[in-house]
Amino acid sequence: MSTANFKKFGKFALIWYSQQFAIPFWIIGHVHLQLHDYGVIIELSSSIIMHLMVGLGFWFDYKDYKKGD
Repeated sequence: MSTANFKKFGKFALIWYSQQFAIPFWIIGHVHLQLHDYGVIIELSSSIIMHLMVGLGFWFDYKDYKKGD
């Protein structure tokens, strides 16, 4: 797989992830992080990483949507 194809697949996967898992992540993921004691650093880093993934997916999808106008 070439680098360009790998980047396209990565972008597609991130957009797909953000569309499929945004609501379950916010509802279930945060409840799970709050109910179990993983330590503050792990909870914060996990939450930040998941938020960034969902946010980036939405941003990439929005940019693709705007190209279609």
